[in-house]
Amino acid sequence: MRVRRTISAQRQSPTAVTIGNFDGVHRGHQAMLTRLKEQARALGLRACVLTFEPHPLEFFAPQTAPTRLTSLREKLELLAAHGMEYVQVSRFNRAYASRSPQDFIEQVLLAGLGMRWLLIGDDFRFGARRAGDFALLREASGRHGFGLEAMPTVEMEGVRVSSSAVRAALAAGRLAEAEALLGRPYSISGRVVHGDKLGRQIGFPTANVQLRHNRPPLSGIFAVRTLDGDGHTRYGAASLGLRPTVDDSGRAKLEVHLFDYAGELYGQHLRVDFLHKIRDEEKFPDLESLRVRIALDCDIARELLDLKQSA
Repeated sequence: MRVRRTISAQRQSPTAVTIGNFDGVHRGHQAMLTRLKEQARALGLRACVLTFEPHPLEFFAPQTAPTRLTSLREKLELLAAHGMEYVQVSRFNRAYASRSPQDFIEQVLLAGLGMRWLLIGDDFRFGARRAGDFALLREASGRHGFGLEAMPTVEMEGVRVSSSAVRAALAAGRLAEAEALLGRPYSISGRVVHGDKLGRQIGFPTANVQLRHNRPPLSGIFAVRTLDGDGHTRYGAASLGLRPTVDDSGRAKLEVHLFDYAGELYGQHLRVDFLHKIRDEEKFPDLESLRVRIALDCDIARELLDLKQSA
């Protein structure tokens, strides 16, 4: 998959385009990507996603912007896995936000991306003051000769599939619901970095996974599955959160204790799949109380993972 961060002034190969933040690449997004691939193949075009960095809400209201489900790297990996040929990552800033809808269509979509067919969500708005909508695109499609289609909302059991719905499920610890909306277990991936070695001191060494954002959409103690850079799958128990017993920094950390593993993962890229929530974070009076609880958490995680693996 080809990734570009700037709009080229050169003539582009013709594309079929869809636009959005694609945070989480959930089942609704996946339906759009499938439809995009189908039409691109039928018309002999490249399947192209136009996405933004940062999320527009992070630019306009960083203090109240929603927690991200995926980092940019994770999003790009998921888009590649779903067969996208080309992703344009546009830097969202004040100049980008001030583009008129007409300029966005003519300079970004047509000239910049070589768009010949466009797929949008049924609630898509664009351009300065969100003035652009489907009616304006339909008028432009007749004038410029590109195809246009609006994707209806995807629902599951009467619930609209959305990034917001996934966030709500994760925040409430409803991992099975989040997995159904995503079409896969929720995961976080990052590089394994050195920590304070506290887990090793109390008998439960951990892989410390670097977080790209300090506000993950879930917290607590979990039974997890991991995939490392060499393709090895392992199972364990993970803590994701503020570690209230031993840390007052206010920074979230992801620590994974892998069962029956004594190797080193420093520097590797590790994906952590959250399969079951065991409990919320808790502050313990001392390290011995924490150690006893971790031992119990690991026993519970083993039981849950055995059930998961035998299902």
